[in-house]
Amino acid sequence: MNIMLFHSTYGLRPAVRQAADRLRAAGHEVWTPDLFEGRTFDSVEEGMAHKDEIGKDELLKRAVLAAAPYSERGLVYAGFSFGASVAQTLALGDDKARALLLLHGTSDIAANAQVDELPVQLHVAEPDPFETDDWLSAWYLQMRRAGADVEVYRYAGAGHLYTDPDLPDHDAEAAEATWRVALGFLDSLD
Repeated sequence: MNIMLFHSTYGLRPAVRQAADRLRAAGHEVWTPDLFEGRTFDSVEEGMAHKDEIGKDELLKRAVLAAAPYSERGLVYAGFSFGASVAQTLALGDDKARALLLLHGTSDIAANAQVDELPVQLHVAEPDPFETDDWLSAWYLQMRRAGADVEVYRYAGAGHLYTDPDLPDHDAEAAEATWRVALGFLDSLD
């Protein structure tokens, strides 16, 4: 698969590169665009402030420009937290998208969003302060109405960005379970 993998508000940190390497080792081609142009952050608050300073429109523009040269190939859009919201936005707007892999995050869904049975897999902590139960229930129903084929995996007791080994949220068991299921999902797309 051709995978466009977007980073979280922490920026393009080693954990994103490690995830890309894991995906490449499984036979996938992976791109990791740097929407923050080299900036990384040590706290979610700093990263969110930087994200807000750049602005949603500019960040989406950067993401679209990064994906555009490869979209004809049929991309799997993927991302971590904020990057998952970017991936979701692009996948719902790309009729050639092969799938959507969301790690730790979702996004609003346009009322007119329509996809043709787009495979979607979400991995999220339970509970997660950024992805509450009510939000996830509404998100799931909206994605299904849009035509997506959605799977949701919850990880009890894990922190929000639990796949990043350099953050306090890290949960090695949940991270390994996530990668095992996600790699199986990607293999099923062939």
